Amino acid sequence: MTGGSRLPGTPDGDGRDAIVLHVDMDCFYAACERRREPELRGEPVVVGMGYDPGESHGAVATASYEAREYGVESAQAIGEALDRLPRRAAAETDPDLDPAATGHYRPVDIDYYESVGEEVKEILHDSADVVREVSIDEAYLDVTDRTAWTVAEGFARHVKNRIDREVGVTASVGVAPNMSAAKIASDHDKPDGLVVVEPGEVRSFLAPLDAGEIHGVGPVTARELRELGIETAGDLAGADPDALEARFGERGAELYRRARGEDDREVTPRGRPKSLSRESAFTEATDDPDRKRERVRTLAEAVADRARRKGALYRTIAIKAVTPPFDVNTRATSLPGPVDDPELVEEVAVELLGEFDDESVRKVGVRVSNLSFAAGEQTSLGGWDGQSAPDGDAERTGVADSFDASDPPELDDDSNGPTDAETDADPAGQSSLADF
Repeated sequence: MTGGSRLPGTPDGDGRDAIVLHVDMDCFYAACERRREPELRGEPVVVGMGYDPGESHGAVATASYEAREYGVESAQAIGEALDRLPRRAAAETDPDLDPAATGHYRPVDIDYYESVGEEVKEILHDSADVVREVSIDEAYLDVTDRTAWTVAEGFARHVKNRIDREVGVTASVGVAPNMSAAKIASDHDKPDGLVVVEPGEVRSFLAPLDAGEIHGVGPVTARELRELGIETAGDLAGADPDALEARFGERGAELYRRARGEDDREVTPRGRPKSLSRESAFTEATDDPDRKRERVRTLAEAVADRARRKGALYRTIAIKAVTPPFDVNTRATSLPGPVDDPELVEEVAVELLGEFDDESVRKVGVRVSNLSFAAGEQTSLGGWDGQSAPDGDAERTGVADSFDASDPPELDDDSNGPTDAETDADPAGQSSLADF
């Protein structure tokens, strides 16, 4: 599917209300671990960081919904989590432990999660002309020019289904005429939720919700609002805006508007990209070299065209090859200087893919990175014969390496509590599948 395709509806070309999707991955780190270890599906899974075996310090990064039933939460101390939900491995040596009341613990593997996140982002960028990536597991999409309100639910379901089918992780999606309402909608029916709030229904949808669910209201502000007798979004929408502004400053006025369903922010990308890429999955894993090369050539052409349209020069060309079950391999070559050369992108990508000629591959990707947007910086590479750059310029990474890391998480001031992305600081980056 090309970036300009329209599905499954037609664009609103007459200035009607915007159609914004907020896509939020469900327990993303745990979902990634389940993708890698399918036997973990349906089991309590806790992903943590800063934890050393035999000790009880560190914090929970993500807890699956099954683990949350035992009181395990994001940002909780590992020691407290283990008290509430012992390790499954401990039940093998402790006869007093019921295995059904234990869980699986895994260390944070940020490289792997970023590689999965990139697969999700490829789908999002393929589904919308404007995407704002908030974090590794969250993004806003403006799809006003891709569909219409009459079929917005079907469009959003298509995006959800693609993520589930092609990546193997689950997303909740909110659809609304503005960003703040879309974010609240995506949280409304987790996990695996799809909530559509049509124009004209936003305020009535928000009214019965707790005021703490309004985007931008965190625990501290929620407590202060309760002190003012404001319990629900409806209460906030009906409050005296001058009193709110006097108490909270301009932020009070902003929260008042959001509780009324008013949010005129446009979905805008977060600055210039660090890299550009395209990926494509085969219906079934293939070991046919010609088929793999043909797909990579098509992706290389698309990536080079995208870079040219954005006015981007690039110094690094990379490919990704995902081998069964979900082993992510990347190979990259760095160039002497920034270039705009579609033929070179194709040539290098095909050469790098040659290492996987004899392997079964389920997905391939092409990426250009180390981008530059200043005019006149292009370096002439006359005589460069397509071989790897001189020693020291070639970068080759192995299994479970990711393409370039995404932008750091965007945190809301006074956020509504930690999410997967908000607890990513100082990850251990381990890749062991053993319980930590």
